[in-house]
Amino acid sequence: MIKGNTHVYGDNIDTDRIIPGKYTKTLDLSTLADHVLEDLDPSFRSKVKQGDILVAGKNFGCGSSREQAPLALKKAGVSVVVAEYFARIFFRNAINIGLPVIEIGNHSIRSGHNVQVDLSEGSVKDMTSGEVYEGQKIPQVMMDILAEGGMVNYLKKNKRYVL
Repeated sequence: MIKGNTHVYGDNIDTDRIIPGKYTKTLDLSTLADHVLEDLDPSFRSKVKQGDILVAGKNFGCGSSREQAPLALKKAGVSVVVAEYFARIFFRNAINIGLPVIEIGNHSIRSGHNVQVDLSEGSVKDMTSGEVYEGQKIPQVMMDILAEGGMVNYLKKNKRYVL
């Protein structure tokens, strides 16, 4: 169960809005975190706290396939991203780097609400409004990848990698 306060944004937030392209050449994750969502919400970085939850509408993470987008969110303290649906490459990149994501249908979650996310059950409960949103359960293999902190750690632990 993941619990946290929400930051809510709309539809079609592309990876350039999550982390502007001019920052994608750095390997410094702190720099990525410092600039996450700055073109969409310049105050996001000062508002987000460790464990907060980002909630979006449709097509979150569309655009380029850059891994820096979920990395920037994770490093900034986002514990899970909830959306009506994700661009498939963002969804997979998030799982690969160990950032939980969950799709739910149409929702009325607002910024500042307190929510609980149950990935294994595929549900999100808005503790502020009392609403419960049912989504897709995360497949066990993806839960295992998330539990290891991402795909690299999962493969190392399970000795499923080639040198």
